[in-house]
Amino acid sequence: MATNRTAQALAKLADLTPRQIVAELDRYIVGQADAKKAVAIALRNRWRRQRAPESIRAEIAPNNIILIGPTGVGKTEIARRLAKLAGAPFVKVEASKFTEVGYVGRDVEGMVRDLVDSAIDMVRTEREGEIEDLAHEKVEERLLDLLLPPPQMTPSEAGRPAPSGGGIHAERGSENAPDARSASAENDVFVVGSRGDVAKADPEQERYNRTRAKLRQLLKDGQLENREVEVEVTPPGPMIDVFSTPGAPEGMENFSDMLKQMLPQRKKKRTVKVSEARRILLDQEFDKLIDMEDVTSDALERVEQLGIIFLDEIDKVAGERSQMGGPDVSREGVQRDLLPIVEGSNVMTKYGMVKTDHVLFIAAGAFHVSKPSDLIPELQGRFPIRVELKPLTEADFVRIMTEPENALTKQYSALVEAEGAKLSFSEDGISEIAKIAALVNDRMENIGARRLHTVMTTLLEDTLFELPDGKGDNGRAIVMDGNAVRNRLKAIVEDEDLRRYIL
Repeated sequence: MATNRTAQALAKLADLTPRQIVAELDRYIVGQADAKKAVAIALRNRWRRQRAPESIRAEIAPNNIILIGPTGVGKTEIARRLAKLAGAPFVKVEASKFTEVGYVGRDVEGMVRDLVDSAIDMVRTEREGEIEDLAHEKVEERLLDLLLPPPQMTPSEAGRPAPSGGGIHAERGSENAPDARSASAENDVFVVGSRGDVAKADPEQERYNRTRAKLRQLLKDGQLENREVEVEVTPPGPMIDVFSTPGAPEGMENFSDMLKQMLPQRKKKRTVKVSEARRILLDQEFDKLIDMEDVTSDALERVEQLGIIFLDEIDKVAGERSQMGGPDVSREGVQRDLLPIVEGSNVMTKYGMVKTDHVLFIAAGAFHVSKPSDLIPELQGRFPIRVELKPLTEADFVRIMTEPENALTKQYSALVEAEGAKLSFSEDGISEIAKIAALVNDRMENIGARRLHTVMTTLLEDTLFELPDGKGDNGRAIVMDGNAVRNRLKAIVEDEDLRRYIL
């Protein structure tokens, strides 16, 4: 089952040519054509590997990439959008978080465990989408049972299984139908089924069914959301995470999970509104309907075949020297610990063993202080594809604010529209914002496109503050042209001290 689902995920890549992948990335990321081309080829090669002869398929290694460029030029966004496009398990980690084995801190195998957790969540979400309609139907029946409990059965009826929906009807084909009725039921009216099953046509039951049908309609119309019901929940277990320590072996990290499974699961009843009860019951139905063993099997296979690990700040573990003159043992040790994982090894997780032979690694770093050549030669060889991302220019800033589907101008327009006003940017206004952002980047630290966030926030600070009170520009169109931008940001551009606070 898991193999078929992974094959379906890989089949989706067949419709994504490298040119189409770049076109999709262009919708959100401006420029950096070389980087987009490199990651598009790496993604397409995954599908190509599956089409290769089985004798050589295992020998085809992934094209690990190292992205080199200053902060804020799109390195992380490229990797994130690529993973979303491919529907692949993805995790972003920072190399500076890890330490060499034997030091206090996270060991590098933690990134693979994080990737598995990400895959488990992804696959479970897919399963929930597949059975969502069935789960909602079951939740509706349970809510109706809570709002209108079924009538008590007579002793003779208690011997038959309860039908779905809360009513008491004839069980057709049942082998356990009672042969005799109690003495009190002699004068009752009976309905005989097609195979001789007997059910009592109880007026009380009919009234119950009619009332239940009315409640069902009210529930669908959302008129019972504030009605209170009593649901059974499992409270969270005791806090026993103190047994696991950072950097401990995998068995120790899972020790708290083992203890939680050993402790008895006690349940208690809570009185909540129908709206909250629906959420609680939906989670319970998902737990019943989803086979977590199948989810785990599928997730592990997706990690091995489709997983992408984005290793950020790789430059922070490169080329540092200790005060004694030798290399920083811990930093260089991290690189050496990375080697077997990037090359391909078995990593034990709490869900089982994971092979990293075909996991795609994308490393990134600004390399302001160090150079890629400062990485140990063995690790350099594990990242055969190097792409240098270009710093963003003023013209790039203009494109970033106008072309992407999630452009900043569109985001702030939506925020202002929520208050009943309308915000628009003229061409000269956008040009002025780009000019100021580029100017501040030149004079201070160059943080790339992130500078646009700080400039836009400062530009619209008064507007966003006053709109809820009905002051200033509330209720009318707000146009940010060149003069408005210059007037609002004039003090920041001219005053050196004020510009230091813009970040």
